[in-house]
Amino acid sequence: MNSGMSLTMALQSLPSSRMAPLAILLGLLMAACFTFCLSHQNPEFALTNPEKSSTKETERKETKAEEELDAEVLEVFYPTHEWQALRPGQAVPAGSHVRLNLQTGEREAKLQSEDKFRNNLKGKRLDINTNTYTSQDLKSALAKFKEGAEMESSKEDKARQAEVKRLFRPIEELKKDFDELNVVIETDMQIMVRLINKFNSSSSSLEEKIAALFDLEYYVHQMDNAQDLLSFGGLQVVINGLNSTEPLVKEYAAFVLGAAFSSNPKVQVEAIEGGALQKLLVILATEQPLTAKKKVLFALCSLLRHFPYAQRQFLKLGGLQVLRSLVQEKGTEVLAVRVVTLLYDLVTEKMFAEEEAELTQETSPEKLQQYRQVHLLPGLREQGWCEITARLLALPEHDAREKVLQTLGVLLATCRDHYRQDPRLSGTLASLQVEYQALASLELQDGEDEGYFRELLGSVNSLLKELR
Repeated sequence: MNSGMSLTMALQSLPSSRMAPLAILLGLLMAACFTFCLSHQNPEFALTNPEKSSTKETERKETKAEEELDAEVLEVFYPTHEWQALRPGQAVPAGSHVRLNLQTGEREAKLQSEDKFRNNLKGKRLDINTNTYTSQDLKSALAKFKEGAEMESSKEDKARQAEVKRLFRPIEELKKDFDELNVVIETDMQIMVRLINKFNSSSSSLEEKIAALFDLEYYVHQMDNAQDLLSFGGLQVVINGLNSTEPLVKEYAAFVLGAAFSSNPKVQVEAIEGGALQKLLVILATEQPLTAKKKVLFALCSLLRHFPYAQRQFLKLGGLQVLRSLVQEKGTEVLAVRVVTLLYDLVTEKMFAEEEAELTQETSPEKLQQYRQVHLLPGLREQGWCEITARLLALPEHDAREKVLQTLGVLLATCRDHYRQDPRLSGTLASLQVEYQALASLELQDGEDEGYFRELLGSVNSLLKELR
């Protein structure tokens, strides 16, 4: 204040001619001081960037608006089938179609088409009871939507489980129902035990025993079931059935054994030790019905195939003599073809085993040694099978002739001299050659280059060539 008063007194002492310019200068100085003071009190008032000030102000307003959105009421957007601009903070109903307009930079929304809207909502719509929603309302609605999806999935699982329960019933319920109906669910093992007991019971009638054996044959076709038959002694009971005085019991007992022996080494070994081979040969060597001998021969073939030890025992027990007597009986032509087939199988089986051992060495030494102890070909020559097989070539059936021709072929090395000295065999072969030439020509006319009769003709021609 003292400096201001002194400045005023100094101005008053100046001449009036210099007073006007100084007054103007003083006014400007005071205006500058006033502006400077105000700028220190409010930094944004002066000497600031207007653009930055407006940007900061906008950010503060948006932040404040966003904070107010959480606490305040949200305005609901009501879409139509036309695109409408969305304002910040507006709640969009579920199923609306939202997009960003690249030209204006604004978000727009509208209703989806009616079909898509129905598919997306799947029958669910927000329960709009008021015109506005808070953020908490939207969160609760979303939670309910997720809970509804889980409930729907749970309902589908329950429906599927109910359908499974409708189609299938627990085993406990089935057993209970069967118990009420006096029906018992049995395993194969239990069934076989029951059938063996029925067959072995002295109180069972002949019909019941035959029925038990007939049912048992069905089960022992399976390898595991046939081996289970050993575990409770059922196999030996059936083998002992071959001693029955009833031909039907012998027949069906042999039927069961033949099914159990087939390609089952464990059962074959037990059968040899149980005396099955001797009993089968006795039935074939004695007078029995043809049907019984068919089943017994079936069991014998199943026991001997792929079992060299049994084959050696068969030769020791005079099996070739038994079979020779069998095929020479009248009315046994069917059995004769089966016997010839068995001999062919046994001869080729040994040949293949020895060849395999030489080429691949896959045959075990023990099994190869057993095959080498089976002297089948010398036994066939000594027992007159060269002549027997030659006579069987006169059978009228083509299938029987085919099997006999095969057997003659494998016996050729052993029986060559006998075949050359047999005029009857030469005449039969010449007759068959003419017959099969005519039949093969008919096959060629029908377009069959490799027909059945052409193969038979080839076998006949091969034998004739070897015997010249």
